[in-house]
Amino acid sequence: MNTFKVSVQETTNNAIVKFEVNQFITQHQSFEFNNIDEAKASPLAQQLFYLPFVKKVYISGNFIAVERYNIVEWNDVQDEVAEQIEAYLNDGGIVIEDTTTAKKVPVTVYAESTPNPSVMKFVANKKIVNALFEFTSIDEAKLSPLATELFHFPFVKSVFLDENYVSITKYDMAEWQDVTIEVREFIRSFIENGKEIVVANAAESLEKTNQQLDSHFESLDDTSKEIINILEEYVKPAVASDGGNIQFISYDADTKNVSVLLQGACSGCPSSTYTLKSGIENMLKEMLPGKVAMVEAING
Repeated sequence: MNTFKVSVQETTNNAIVKFEVNQFITQHQSFEFNNIDEAKASPLAQQLFYLPFVKKVYISGNFIAVERYNIVEWNDVQDEVAEQIEAYLNDGGIVIEDTTTAKKVPVTVYAESTPNPSVMKFVANKKIVNALFEFTSIDEAKLSPLATELFHFPFVKSVFLDENYVSITKYDMAEWQDVTIEVREFIRSFIENGKEIVVANAAESLEKTNQQLDSHFESLDDTSKEIINILEEYVKPAVASDGGNIQFISYDADTKNVSVLLQGACSGCPSSTYTLKSGIENMLKEMLPGKVAMVEAING
């Protein structure tokens, strides 16, 4: 059984705090409760309303947002609330009764071209996964019902999932102009019907939970940590906008070589080698003088 972990996330409204869960607790549906009577369909929300400072509860995807009355400050109570939610979920508590009607939020998905002509990015208007996943075959995709279904399209070569989008790499047997509408509608319908995108323990199985990633990070040498921080801050946002990702693999202190993995639209992209050498390699050389000699993609 996958253990629930709850973390506290501040919002721009100081009266509202988000309690983010490490897995989805609703099937891409949203529920809003203004008082304990409205919350009859949610035993979790009802329990929260017993706290005298709780004004409103909003449950969606992988988080619970709680608005407070001004009788307390969140800094004084947020950790206790997070522990209470975590204990409730791990005890098998019900979040939403099956008969509850969700607050209907229409699902939209739009297609976006990428620098890689073989890859199309399909962007949803809601969060679909908590971690980053890449599947290069239907056998690898067992942890993702969505990816498994996508591999039933004969032209699908690989599937990359990030927070709110799916990047699909195709074989040359099909042209995007002929299949984009069909794929976009399939993904939109899949999400709207509340189907499971990835199984609950997918991130844990692939060692992609925040705790596992943090633990791995702490085990690295100082230069590797510096490289990861630079990639996270300066490189990943740009490649994510193109439907891809760059993942640090290793650093050799003797040769000063950095190995990375290109994923999604970055994998096999005609411009990726240029970006790697002229962009990322030069950036690391400049920001870490004397520590980096070369950056190479293990799948480049």
